[in-house]
Amino acid sequence: MRIREWQDIVEDVVKNDTDPDDWRAVGGTRAGGVGEDLYLGHPRAGVYHLKTYAKNPYEVKGVGAKVARKLDEEIGSYLPEHESGGRFAVQRAPEDEDDAESKARHLEEVVKAHADAPTTPNDFFDDVMEALESPAFGPMEYDQYGRPDSAEELSERFEEAEELLNAELDDLIDDDSVGRGFQ
Repeated sequence: MRIREWQDIVEDVVKNDTDPDDWRAVGGTRAGGVGEDLYLGHPRAGVYHLKTYAKNPYEVKGVGAKVARKLDEEIGSYLPEHESGGRFAVQRAPEDEDDAESKARHLEEVVKAHADAPTTPNDFFDDVMEALESPAFGPMEYDQYGRPDSAEELSERFEEAEELLNAELDDLIDDDSVGRGFQ
């Protein structure tokens, strides 16, 4: 397991050549410290664990690692299914002005189509993410005030990674002299 900056982990997810709508996530408050935990999983891409904190309102810092090479049935049971209420997406900026205009036109068509026909929130979200060519999106279980049980179970499953990532994040927090973090 290699610990890296959290942005590098997100870049791995963005560059991954997998079905973008098969990603799932769970996250919440970090147990025993400042910040948040996030697990991202995909059947073929594996499971990534990120730990982040807000140094100030404009800067997020953190660390992460790939904790599993694939998402098996046991690990997958901790991540939400498609019927979940929450959703997440990873976005990348348009490559240039032409790409931005093309995506905007496609997005406009999607919004008009959903405005004219019966739809569900999940279908609308999926179609918008596909129009924007999101590299990763899907259901998410998230608790901004606590820690979902599934995040706790994943931290127990990947106990060694949890300890190493906590130590690295604590070092970042100490180096920044943030104390409790920005809240």
